[in-house]
Order: sequence, then structure tokens, then C-alpha cells
Amino acid sequence: MSSQASSQSDEGPILHRIKVTSGWCIEEKRRRSRLSQEALADDVGITVRWLREIEGGNPRATIEDHLRCAASLGLATGYLLILILFMERQMNFPRELLLDDLSELEERCVSSIAEFSVERLAKRLGLSGRRDVRPD
Repeated sequence: MSSQASSQSDEGPILHRIKVTSGWCIEEKRRRSRLSQEALADDVGITVRWLREIEGGNPRATIEDHLRCAASLGLATGYLLILILFMERQMNFPRELLLDDLSELEERCVSSIAEFSVERLAKRLGLSGRRDVRPD
């Protein structure tokens, strides 16, 4: 078994697919920004060869490598979280959408999570359904 195949099976197929899709997003964003691999690698502080590996979805690349490249390109880190959520649920997410501005989607996700958390906390405290409860 090759070392790449071994690394892929060690980290699991979902994480490998996330890295492959993330690498694609990084490469596409870099190309659309008309940025060379040399320029991006220099900005991130990695070698061009390693950037090629990241863009190719090398399983040895860390999520931190992907996040650093994404941040340098102005990609919101939400693209990675969205991938994780969809892939864990075995749902397809059109990767082309990951290159769009995800700020509204991220805002909705954060708002939904906050609202859900407040509702659960209110239920635990016995405050659900009571609208007259106000902090002093």
C-alpha cells in the first residue's frame, strides 16, 4: 500500500474529501484572483511545491495549511465548515458555490445556532413560553 493511500485511510474518507475540495477551492480562488502560486506561497510562508500539494488535496496537508491559504486569499473559513457539515451528512454541496461570497450564509448559520442555544437554555431554566421575564 502506498504511503498516500495509507494516510488517506488513517484520516478517514470524509477528511480526505474535504481536503481535496478545499484544495480545489484554494486553487480556483487563486486563479480567479490572478495570483501566481509563487505569490500565494510567499504570502502564506510555504514553498510552491507544498502549495501544489495543498491545491491537489494531499492528505498530509493539515487543515491549518488550508485555512492559512484560504485566509490569504480572502476566502471565508466558513467554506470549510460548510463542507464538513455537508460531507458528514453524506450530502453533496456544489463546490462552485463555495467560491461565492458566503457572508450571508455564514451569518444565517451563526444566527440559527445562537437562537437554538438561547431556546435550549430557556427551556432548561423553565423560561420557555414566558414573555414577561426580563433581566433586572
